[in-house]
Amino acid sequence: MYGLWKVRNRQQIGELMKRLNLIVVKNLLKIPALYLRLRSYVKHKDRYTKEQRYELVNYISRRSMKTGNINLLVTGKENIPDEDGFIFYPNHQGIFDGFAMVEACDRPFSPVIKKELMQVSFVKQIFGCLDAMPMDRENVRQSMEVMIEVMRRVKDKENCLIFPEGTRSREGNKLRDFKGGSFKPAVKTKCPIVPVALIDSYLPFDTETDKPVTVQVHILRPLLYEEYRNMKTIDIAKEVKQRIGNAIVSQG
Repeated sequence: MYGLWKVRNRQQIGELMKRLNLIVVKNLLKIPALYLRLRSYVKHKDRYTKEQRYELVNYISRRSMKTGNINLLVTGKENIPDEDGFIFYPNHQGIFDGFAMVEACDRPFSPVIKKELMQVSFVKQIFGCLDAMPMDRENVRQSMEVMIEVMRRVKDKENCLIFPEGTRSREGNKLRDFKGGSFKPAVKTKCPIVPVALIDSYLPFDTETDKPVTVQVHILRPLLYEEYRNMKTIDIAKEVKQRIGNAIVSQG
């Protein structure tokens, strides 16, 4: 029953177990069919539009929240640019962050993720449907190639997502430093930077509980190129961190 999720890290298993078991038990009859659909969508991407693949992930996200005692509060959808070709920059709290962002945004986007997630069955297929870009944080050259791929996609009017902290904070709603290099794709493509404040997103899968929780997603006003074109990436990082931090303080 748990094999589809095959998580290798023991600590992560402990974090996931209670709520994940609850979700698996309540969706036991649906999981095999969903898994086969995910595999088919990834294997035959030419047969399915990115909107169809995104909708499947969105359905899985909604089912997970409904059966896992997870509520989602989303504000600021009006701040999502009308034209595609932007980058989301949310803070990174936990494993649920990706699901929260899919539920909050009606239009497809592709996230930059750590390569280890592509070793987890079912999770791998979900990110495959999102055309996720796995990054090896220990390999500078490969990381640069991922950033170049982000630029290519944004220029092609696709939407992307980058966690500027680089890894989960593991300290609840406390922010880590935002990395200036993560904003280079935005600067190079002159695209809108959309800050997103995630609050309590660590609760669903990074705490050992299955009690009802509420996760907040606050999509903030985007920074347009005209606003940041004369700023260094390190200063853009500080500005985005400050905006997200202020939102967490005011809404938390």
